Amino acid sequence: MSSLATMPKDSNDVSTQRNTSPSFSSWVDNLLENGMGTGFLSNFNAGMTLPAVNIKENAEEYFLEIAVPGMKKSDFNIDVDNKVLSISSESKEEKEVKEENYTRREFGYASFKRTFTLPDTVESDKISATYKEGILSVHLPKKEEAKEKPAKRISVS
Repeated sequence: MSSLATMPKDSNDVSTQRNTSPSFSSWVDNLLENGMGTGFLSNFNAGMTLPAVNIKENAEEYFLEIAVPGMKKSDFNIDVDNKVLSISSESKEEKEVKEENYTRREFGYASFKRTFTLPDTVESDKISATYKEGILSVHLPKKEEAKEKPAKRISVS
């Protein structure tokens, strides 16, 4: 790696020369400027991904839709504790093929955990979930007193 630097030959003349041994600080600066710093750090956890979540609300309830394709219903753990909804999954897969001259073992592991602080308006005893076509849907009904009421006209007497 080389860089160009301006070096004064005398007090009046400045020319461009090849700097064959950059200082450590300029090497680090170049490394960071070329994207290794922030690019490396932003991709550090690339092996761990959290599933995408859509949160919807209407007058009666909240809905969570979580994209988790390739899972089974039995892979999910859904818990409510102190107004915190936790959704997690852990799956392990192991394959072993034994042939006459070799043995091949493959394994995989995937897990995630998402937590959501529930508002006071959620009826936590009535939370339900379904899993269909790679989407985990969690239904969070609102308490009766929290549901929106239609507008009402009040007459003046």
